[in-house]
Amino acid sequence: MAGGLTTASLIPQATKIRKARVAEDVSLKMFIAFCLGVGLWLTCGIIKGEMAIIINNAVTLLLGAVILVMKLKYK
Repeated sequence: MAGGLTTASLIPQATKIRKARVAEDVSLKMFIAFCLGVGLWLTCGIIKGEMAIIINNAVTLLLGAVILVMKLKYK
């Protein structure tokens, strides 16, 4: 449940950026650090074979990466 809520928390931000095509207020450094951290959690999940950690962090990393790409695209 915690992983799902954490993952879902990125959807409003991604949706807002996509609709407005503006990402000035999104911190590039924060989302880079966030994606790196989530990538490490994903790696940990893979090493431990924990599907809940793998699935939640894979989706979270994907959403974070989408936000990063839009941040760079809509400067």
